[in-house]
Parts: sequence; structure tokens; C-alpha cells
Amino acid sequence: MESETHSNNFKVFQELNLQEFRDKFVIRSVEVQDQGFVINRSDGTFHNLINHHGEVEMETASKAYTVFGIAGTIRLLAGTYVLVITSRKEVGTYLGFPVFRVTSMKFLSCNEDLRNLTNQQKKDEAYFQTLLRIVEETPGLYYSYETDITLNLQRRYKMADGWMSKPIWKQADPRFVWNKNILDDLIENKVDEFIVPLLQGSFQMGELKLNNLSSKITLVSRRCTRRLGTRMWRRGANLEGDTANFIETEQLLEYDGFKSSFLQVRGSIPLLWEQIVDLSYKPRLSIIEHEDTPMVVKRHFRDLLQRYGDIIAVDLTDKHGNEGLLNLAYATEMEKLPDVRFVSFDFHQRCGGSNFESLKLLYDEIADDFDKHGYFLQTSEGELIAEQKGVIRSNCIDCLDRTNVTQSYLARISLNQQLQRMCELTSSDFSCTFTGDEDLEIFRHLWVNQGDEISLEYSGTNALKGDIVRYGKQTVSGMIKDGISALSRYYLNNFQDGVRQDAIDLISGNYIVNGNSPSPFQLNKFESRTVSNQISVPVLYI
Repeated sequence: MESETHSNNFKVFQELNLQEFRDKFVIRSVEVQDQGFVINRSDGTFHNLINHHGEVEMETASKAYTVFGIAGTIRLLAGTYVLVITSRKEVGTYLGFPVFRVTSMKFLSCNEDLRNLTNQQKKDEAYFQTLLRIVEETPGLYYSYETDITLNLQRRYKMADGWMSKPIWKQADPRFVWNKNILDDLIENKVDEFIVPLLQGSFQMGELKLNNLSSKITLVSRRCTRRLGTRMWRRGANLEGDTANFIETEQLLEYDGFKSSFLQVRGSIPLLWEQIVDLSYKPRLSIIEHEDTPMVVKRHFRDLLQRYGDIIAVDLTDKHGNEGLLNLAYATEMEKLPDVRFVSFDFHQRCGGSNFESLKLLYDEIADDFDKHGYFLQTSEGELIAEQKGVIRSNCIDCLDRTNVTQSYLARISLNQQLQRMCELTSSDFSCTFTGDEDLEIFRHLWVNQGDEISLEYSGTNALKGDIVRYGKQTVSGMIKDGISALSRYYLNNFQDGVRQDAIDLISGNYIVNGNSPSPFQLNKFESRTVSNQISVPVLYI
């Protein structure tokens, strides 16, 4: 494995000077002044800065300010819009490399064709611009200028020598690059030092004092872009086997020179199902009957098996009522997959009455396979000690609240196992368990914050049951907070998430705007990809 701190590692420019002129935008690196490019405001075309250097120096910009990266471009009816990062916050490090969270973004308009549009097209463009403003407010976007953060530690270890010298966008796992569909113009114009691949999910970091040794614990959740969407508007799987709210979560521990990593994944039940918003508090779940359902499930798990090794699919949904029908349909399909272990654990029934220690029953059921899966571990010299050979795939209905409680429980068990192994390797006389009150509080805090952040991205509110993760029990204040969040979800699902879904579809390439696109105002309802023998173009929600 190549050193993570090799001097030839590729880096993206951290600060850019953006100048606005009447007919162009000029973007150049603050660090290397002669590195930059010009964007024509009439048509969005890129030009080399050197070819325009003389005229740029002679003109006076109407506005100049600093931006912190270029996130992509998108073509609409009136022209091109360029997405730039206008503010950021450093939130920690990943393997020593600084990581930033996007705190604000802005689209630059190169849309002089607006005056040539028809009245209907102008109306359409105005709606698309509304969607771009929603995109600018996208939560939970992270990046690093010095390394890719979409690859987990074990995958990084297996990469060929020299991989970190490639442009960061080439290093990344496309599944987890939020802006991958708007990078084409930047890639085509070979401005690699300006391209910032963005990860949507969560990045949480804490300092521990395990056995009086300074240690770092990092929690990185990576949201898959293949079926992006909001809670009620993206459920289940598509025909390719991609599921809604699919997230890889890595718990990374750096302790006494060792680095260890533990992976879990979550994702919507990989069947064809939906939950259509109808103003009721809890819309009815509907399973879509389709001849390709077995293949959908098979495709989903074949992909996971290839990427992660052995899989234990843990279904936390109820075995009765509306959820029970989905639980049964899922269990029935999983009987056809002998190479994947399926475990149905009715969280509400088994952990009812705040009896959350009952999660030990789930662990006892999967303990042997959990131990065989293990974790990734390497020494300070980069020597491989252990590899993770499989993952737990957890789900509830939303893959948020029950799933987060369960994943945090399993992550704590794995963390103790990792510490015990590290102590054995160093012949340490210290305690090899993760029990200190202060350290335990930091661990719980990270998992609560992570749960809130990925819930905010999918449902629009913080996670429910956060007090269970933080305190190990449900509290009165937690129940009140959950009630408020549940009501907020109801409002958002019914009155705002349709438009938010449109914005996600627009930026992720599910809806392509061109001269042949139907006007969103000619469409009377939102439709996701229609489940039929042919996939229809998604229709925008108005």
C-alpha cells in the first residue's frame, strides 16, 4: 500500500478568486495565480485563462470575491449554471487530511439565452431556478482538498500504488459522489485542480482518552447517489436493484498507532414498493407486483456480496399490520437467496417499553457470523492485521431511527473487540474495554449527531429515538422531541418534499432539461421511475 502522506498526492486548489465581468466569469487559484479559466456568460463555454490574460488584466471586474471550490455545471433552457462553494467549515481530519463541510453554495448564471425563450419556456426556467435554489441549500455535503473521502480504509489499503496521485474525482467511488452528474463540463475542460467531489452523508469526529492515550474516533456515513430522494418519494428499489436511503457507515478508530475500521450498511427494503402521500398521518405501504421482483432482490444482494463479502440482512420492521405485509414479502424473497443470511427482528415488539437492552437478543442471534465478519486493522507501519469479511445490512421502514439505534449498538461491540485485539498485539496491561464515562459520552454523541444528519437529508427532520442512543433509554424530553419531529415529517412529506424531490432529480440527472423535455407545468403529478417493462422519464412535481 502506498503511503497516505506521499508528497506526490494530488491536491485541489483550496481558495479561488472569482471575478465577475459583464461578459464572463474569471476563476483563478489564489495559491497559483496563473492557474485558472474563463467562463463565457452568454453560453457557459470554458476558455483557458492564458488566452484571455491580457483582456482580463485591462478590464475592471464588477465584483470579486473568494470561493472554495467548483462543484459542477448544469444546462437548463436558458443556458448554463455553475455551482460554486461560497463558504465552508473544517470539521476534522480523515487519516490526517483536513475535511470540510459545505456551509453555503451559489449558482452562477450564464443564461443570456433567456431573452430568446418563449413565454412558456421562461415560466419553466423560473421553476427550474427555484429548484436550483433548493439545491444550494442541500445539507450534509463534505469534501477534502487533499484526499478522497468516499473510499473506506479497507478499500484504500487495496488500491494500487500511485492511486493518490490521480485527480481526486478519479479516486472517488462514483456511488458516493453527490455531484457526479454535474462534473462533465469540468472534466471535459481538464480543470482537475478545481474539481471538488462532494460526499453527502455525515462526518463526525471525536477525541478519546482510551487508557490515557490520545485516540481519534471518526464516523463517516456515505449516501449512495443511485436512488437519491426524500422519505416518501423514494422507497424500496428500482429495477436495477438500487435502493433508497442506501448508506455505508464507517467507524474508524486511530489508537496507539493502529488504525481500525468497521463497516455497516443500511438501505430501504429491496423490493418494488411505495408509500404514496395522501394527507394521512401514516400512508399505506403498497407492494408493487412485478415479474422481475426476484431479479431486483438478487441484483441488490449480488452487488453487496461483490463489494463487502458475506451479508447478514437484518430486517427491523414489525411482523404485524401494514409493515408486516412488507416484512413477509421480504422474507419470502430472501428464502430464494441461500448465500445471504436473513434475520427478522421486530424492533418495536422486542424492544417495547424502552427495553432496549433486548438488542442483545439480536446480537446473540448473529454473534458467530458477526465475529467472522470482523473488522479491518493495520499497524502504524501499514502492516495488515485483519480484514473485514462481511457486513450487516440493516433496515427498518425509513432506515433511520430503529436502524440507527441498532447500528450504534453493534458498532460499540465491534469497538470493544478492536481495542481488545490492539491490547493483545501490544501486550498492554491496560483495560481493553471501552467503558470510560467520558469516552462513552463522546461515542454516543457521534452516533446521535450522525443519525440526526442523515435523517435530515432524507426526512427533513432530526432522527427519532436519539435519546436511546445517547442514554440507553427513552426519556420524557426525548418523547416530546420525537413527537414534534414526527409532526414536522408529516408536514414536510405532504407539502414540501415533492418539490425537494424535483430538485434532487434535476441535479442527479434523473430529469434532463433540453428542448424536447416536457414542461413541468404540463404534468399534473409527480411520478418516480415507473415500474414497468420500460422505465419512464421521471415527471416533476408541481
